[in-house]
Amino acid sequence: MLQQFLERAIPSWELIWQLGPFIFGYVLVVALLVSHLKKQHRVRTAYTRKIFHFLIFSTASIFQVKYGLPAVILFGSIVSLFVLYAVFKGDHFPFYEVMARQSDRPHRTLFILIPLITTALGGVLSNLFFLKFAFIGYLVGGWGDAVGEPVGSRWGKHRYQVPSLLGVKATRSLEGSGAVAFVSIVVAFLGLYFIGYPLSNCLKTAVVCGLGGAAIESVSNHGLDNLTMQLTAAGLAYWLLA
Repeated sequence: MLQQFLERAIPSWELIWQLGPFIFGYVLVVALLVSHLKKQHRVRTAYTRKIFHFLIFSTASIFQVKYGLPAVILFGSIVSLFVLYAVFKGDHFPFYEVMARQSDRPHRTLFILIPLITTALGGVLSNLFFLKFAFIGYLVGGWGDAVGEPVGSRWGKHRYQVPSLLGVKATRSLEGSGAVAFVSIVVAFLGLYFIGYPLSNCLKTAVVCGLGGAAIESVSNHGLDNLTMQLTAAGLAYWLLA
């Protein structure tokens, strides 16, 4: 299985030359956009981090459906280079500050790297085990999780503590979790409808994927939800529709 996965995952040189420059330019524009919002407009990290998260996951979903897994691998590799460069530059570098929460001190860098690794791992495992439904994991993880932190930061009144790593305390809110569930259902429905499933199947599966993704996000360790949400949503879609 692993050998077959690698054979279909590794991008060809032709794909790299054709799509690589566009991806590099796109990621550069996204990085500059969120850095501008952070530096010039003082947008809070809770928002800039999730704007970046939303744009990257959404684009990965499009590449998965339109061009297949090799394009996603190429896209993820280029995104990772940008993130690692920001980590290398460290404190006060605008793109680093886009992603590094003050609440994660003294482990701000680790809480950039851990989600980067878990995002990649979630994508690999989803494609390995759940095939064409991996993009549902991207959508639920990208859209649902993207709204949770900003909604919780702005309107979260009923907070609860979640497991964390490295002793960094983390809380979520019922308001944020509700937003995760609602947006996850909507985006899973749209994704399944786009690839041609009947409305009834789309609705039933979207509700299960959305609620499942929100439930697992609500109990996942701080920093690991990019992995758990992807696998849960993709796995539930596979279970119901494969």
